[in-house]
Amino acid sequence: MADWPAIWPFFHQIVAAGETFPYPLDLDEEQGRGMWLVPAPGRTVVAVDDAGVVLGTANMYANRQGNGAHVASASYMVDPAHRGRGVGRALCADSLEWARAVGFRTMVFNAVVETNVHAVRLYESLGFTVLGTVPEGFRHPDNGYVGLHMMHRAL
Repeated sequence: MADWPAIWPFFHQIVAAGETFPYPLDLDEEQGRGMWLVPAPGRTVVAVDDAGVVLGTANMYANRQGNGAHVASASYMVDPAHRGRGVGRALCADSLEWARAVGFRTMVFNAVVETNVHAVRLYESLGFTVLGTVPEGFRHPDNGYVGLHMMHRAL
């Protein structure tokens, strides 16, 4: 993906902070690229402003293979310098449209950190519900062990 050089700086910043993604904190660029840029039929996109600046990114894919392949999942990252501008909402809405268009029946987020209240609130506003929470499923750098939500929405 040609936009990876613009994604990597904020991707690295977000992952290294250790507050929202259950990724290794010391990912190098090659590992990050391999994790984020999903192969077809999945999709990785960017949100850009009028000047072409990358504001955020999303990847979307089948949550499972085989008999579970009708369930989509996605992940989103917004450059911290551009938060609060509706970028996350636009990326999430785009992933829902994509999932419907290619025939998924539902979307699931497997691991939403419960202290990521902005993401939880956004997903709930777009029709997702918390199916359950893994107690102490995530080690937050400031809050210690916190829950990981599984969130769901029918398409």
